[in-house]
Amino acid sequence: MTPGGNKTRKLEFLAADALAQGADTLITCGAPQSNHCRATLSAAIKEGMKCRFVIEERVPNSFKVDASGNNFLFRLLGVEAITVVPGGTNMLTAMQVVADDLAKLGRKGYIVPGGGSNAIGGLGYVACAQELQQQFFDQGVCIDKIVVGSGSSGTHGGLLAGFLGNHIHIPLIGVGVSRDPVDQNPLVLKEAQAVCDLLGLNITVPPEAVVSHGDWWRPKYSVPNAAMVEAVQLLARTEAILLDPVYTGKIMAGLIGLARKGHFKRDENVLFIHTGGAPSLHAYEAEVLGLVDMPN
Repeated sequence: MTPGGNKTRKLEFLAADALAQGADTLITCGAPQSNHCRATLSAAIKEGMKCRFVIEERVPNSFKVDASGNNFLFRLLGVEAITVVPGGTNMLTAMQVVADDLAKLGRKGYIVPGGGSNAIGGLGYVACAQELQQQFFDQGVCIDKIVVGSGSSGTHGGLLAGFLGNHIHIPLIGVGVSRDPVDQNPLVLKEAQAVCDLLGLNITVPPEAVVSHGDWWRPKYSVPNAAMVEAVQLLARTEAILLDPVYTGKIMAGLIGLARKGHFKRDENVLFIHTGGAPSLHAYEAEVLGLVDMPN
């Protein structure tokens, strides 16, 4: 399957639910160059289903069907249809319109929420928490803090539910890619609680367990900034690790920024959760190479 990162973990459970419900088409949404849309399309192909997108142009005229990066992969992989809507559109309503259109054709769509973030998708990161716990034990590694991206909340919330359910007492630090903590933390709390409830755990997620920072996502979701460019270049040129401009680049910028602010002790082991997304790099070549001016 094409590189999917965190979305693949969620889609393992979401695609299974779609098949169990007799769906023949996955419907999902995202921004232009959406890693999630590309991963959902890949999952649909692997399971013998079709796939349709609703793309939200949060920046007007930003979706170019013939662009490189994920947009190229949309065409190569054979997405069945793409509906483009303006920023601020109710995406669940827009996806339901697509599902209704399919129903008129005698087909059955399955709506995958943005980012694959609901209780079912969050199970993918409960499994991730269990894998981490086993790897720490097998390798004798002591991790003091974990840094993870916090966007549609499925990854952050699913991990938190997994940590609580498996009694993993490592601080989980989210770095927002689209919202400040006042707006982001309630979403993560809701997702974590929904996952715990789905699993039948007798757990009430404490609000203080949700920690996120919102200093590195501006000026807008998916719009590059100077801190992201620094992080992408640094990891590429020192570790040969690729970060993407929308998620991992800004998340690593957050980790670097927190380190510079003294948030971590020098002897602490900090784990960075890499959530994939490298294909979108090709749509931001000028920006990540530093060929254009970036906002701070």
